[in-house]
Amino acid sequence: MRTADLLLAAATVSLAAGCRGGAGSEPAQPIPHVTPIDTRPEGPAVDDEPPTPRPPKAADPTSTDTFEGTAGATDKPRAGAKVAILRDVRAARHEHYDRVVFEFEGDAVPGYHVDYIDKPVRQCGSGEATEIAGDGWLAVRMTPAAAHTDEGKATIPFRERKLALGVALELERTCDFEAEVTWVLGVSSPNKYRVLELTKPARLVVDVKH
Repeated sequence: MRTADLLLAAATVSLAAGCRGGAGSEPAQPIPHVTPIDTRPEGPAVDDEPPTPRPPKAADPTSTDTFEGTAGATDKPRAGAKVAILRDVRAARHEHYDRVVFEFEGDAVPGYHVDYIDKPVRQCGSGEATEIAGDGWLAVRMTPAAAHTDEGKATIPFRERKLALGVALELERTCDFEAEVTWVLGVSSPNKYRVLELTKPARLVVDVKH
């Protein structure tokens, strides 16, 4: 037998002896069974009944981008109601319309009449004509209402304001006399509008389409 064959045979015998373990060595231990960990999230099984769907929330009319509106008069009188004190007037541009908000003390909005009027626009006390920008003039008359305190101090710090919004160009108070308050909104064209009543606080909202 050649030397290389003798060396290979000796190595094979040594390896076999190591696998069996020599005298005094510990017997080989069996590999314990390991239970796999379930890492799936808790929840119903796939074949469980699906949850009952919740009904959709009612749409908020104040956030609706589009509306039909009207170009005619909107009239809602409230005879015998308590005089509502106007506390704030503000305007802002939205994506599809311009909004004017009249905010009052308390929880009630006064009666109102909203309509496009012809020029000349006049002050209710003196009858004098006043110039308001635009090609359309939307008058918002509110009654019973007041824009001043019992001492005669105005509750709104301005009488007219330039706006330069989508269609709204100018807003001017033309009346605060004998429980009637009127503001006229000058717009670039007499587009359709809508009127909303909101609470907490009481607000009368006028939206004019672009």
